[in-house]
Amino acid sequence: MHKSEERASGDLTVYISSRKSMCDECGEDLGRHGWIVLTEAMRAVCLACADLDHLVFLPAGDAALTRRARKHSRLSALVLKWSRTRKRYERQGLLVEDDAVGQAERECEADAELRATRRDHAALGRAELDERYVAQFATRVRELYPHCPVGREGRIAEHACRKYSGRVGRSAAAKALDENSVRLAVAAHVRHTETDYDDLLVSGCDRHEARQRVNAQVSGVLTKWKHGRSEGPVVE
Repeated sequence: MHKSEERASGDLTVYISSRKSMCDECGEDLGRHGWIVLTEAMRAVCLACADLDHLVFLPAGDAALTRRARKHSRLSALVLKWSRTRKRYERQGLLVEDDAVGQAERECEADAELRATRRDHAALGRAELDERYVAQFATRVRELYPHCPVGREGRIAEHACRKYSGRVGRSAAAKALDENSVRLAVAAHVRHTETDYDDLLVSGCDRHEARQRVNAQVSGVLTKWKHGRSEGPVVE
């Protein structure tokens, strides 16, 4: 797939690096096969810095499921990897919102391959998640934010700790359950679920400007989840 074809698809584009890479924004070492987004200045940024880390990976292979998931996801990103043998970028799948995958699966219930689709998706989820680490991360979220809605700590942990993503939860500090790393993961979740941040991105707003516009709202939610009240410092 050529660059022009990638842009014509309408999706954002995420690349699986073919060599060791580092995020030019946060400095995180993404290792080999890191998932990166290229800015207009050709700087490589990780999914967390690109604000795509709340999305889940839907592998290529089921056209109906992919089509429906893309339709229901406000944000989606095409995942490409360079093929050395074919000398071109090849589609690996999509990053979409988790709820969009669930809705797409429900719409596929009439399809004969539904059982296989569900088994494949469940197997992917189990492979991505280190269940023990996710449980520890979720416990730490609940310790630091005791007033967050019941069950939300599990959702935050699962999104933050997926293996492929280079997300906040995969860093060395996060694996040590560092308070700041957990805070960043919770803030990212709040930004995407409790504000109109994603709608701002879809409307064409620059992500730095969009973050600034929802900053106070994110801070208020974090303070409420931590202390049971809404006022608090601004989140950077």
